[in-house]
Amino acid sequence: MAVRAVRGAVQLERDEAGHMDQQVSELLTAILERNGLTSENLISIWFTATPDLHSDFPAAAARKLGIVDVPLICAQELDIEGALPRVVRVLAHIESELPKSGIAHVYLGAAAALRKDIAQ
Repeated sequence: MAVRAVRGAVQLERDEAGHMDQQVSELLTAILERNGLTSENLISIWFTATPDLHSDFPAAAARKLGIVDVPLICAQELDIEGALPRVVRVLAHIESELPKSGIAHVYLGAAAALRKDIAQ
């Protein structure tokens, strides 16, 4: 199996832990489903959050989904003037038979504007 990377993002409506959990869970579920993956295919996941998000760690949503034996890390996104606010981004490293061109990168809601070239 090849090692591949899957990107994704979601914009939150508000900075609340429960809302972040729901939105990040939806994003991770979509990434797994659209790429035919299970947690066994996951190598590691990087999460970033814009500086205006303080309510919780995005990785907590992954643990609640049962992704418990995969290394996860959270970091803060650069604080760039004019950037889309309240965004959680994901970079998941996976094992997959899919070619790079077959990977479904998932950008939910308003976050689709971030990468119109690869959003599905």
